[in-house]
Amino acid sequence: MQLLDFIEFSPSRDQLWLAGDLVNRGPDSLSVLRWVFKHQDSVRMVLGNHDLSLLALSEGYGKTSAGDTLAQVLDAADGKVLIDWLRCQPLMVAGEGYAMVHAGLLPEWTIHRALGLAEEVEHELAGRNYRTFLARLFGNKPTRWSDELKGIDRLRLVVNVMTRMRLLTLDGELDLSFKGELADAPPQLQAWFDAPNRRYADTPLIVGHWSALGLRLSPDLLAIDTGCLWGGSLTAVRLADRKVFQRACDGYRKIG
Repeated sequence: MQLLDFIEFSPSRDQLWLAGDLVNRGPDSLSVLRWVFKHQDSVRMVLGNHDLSLLALSEGYGKTSAGDTLAQVLDAADGKVLIDWLRCQPLMVAGEGYAMVHAGLLPEWTIHRALGLAEEVEHELAGRNYRTFLARLFGNKPTRWSDELKGIDRLRLVVNVMTRMRLLTLDGELDLSFKGELADAPPQLQAWFDAPNRRYADTPLIVGHWSALGLRLSPDLLAIDTGCLWGGSLTAVRLADRKVFQRACDGYRKIG
């Protein structure tokens, strides 16, 4: 709210893009969901890994960790309304010369291809069999994309890439084991946005997720997770001119 006040956000004038993880990144997930739900006509958002965890927990799948702030949503009188709305939100969006996804894209995907794959996941989440989908969604396999992938393996890899990815092996395999700063990454791994021959590179991509990466702006990338949860800052970028706005955060969790 402080950042939105700082940039003088107006729901009647502006459109706010949110790069995922509306929940579990601070002490009041319920209020965040309620605010975005209320202002949904002025917001474009994508689902993050924590949002998907909430959806799974709401159906009895997965588990909570110390410090999670998801129970308040599950227990709220309007919790089901908010969760059903969240379940129908996109995994990826594009427009205004940009595309946005929570974590990243594989180098072999074009923006058009990635949007189509995201729609496959969105169809399952919004469909009548969403409970079965959520029950089978989580896991680290497969780790390599193939157009021949089918069923839950195909969808799980798409979700892991778009909501969990940080690093790839040098030959393009997904590695979900490392979560630290890029400078400390093992030499056999590379940041997903450094992979060669990225077919989406002609469209700037907005992402969050990797708080240890910090703010990283380049012609084809706006990585804007600056670790508010850990005592860093919350960042907004005005897409018209890429001006950066930040507000310092006290930090809800402490590293270590």
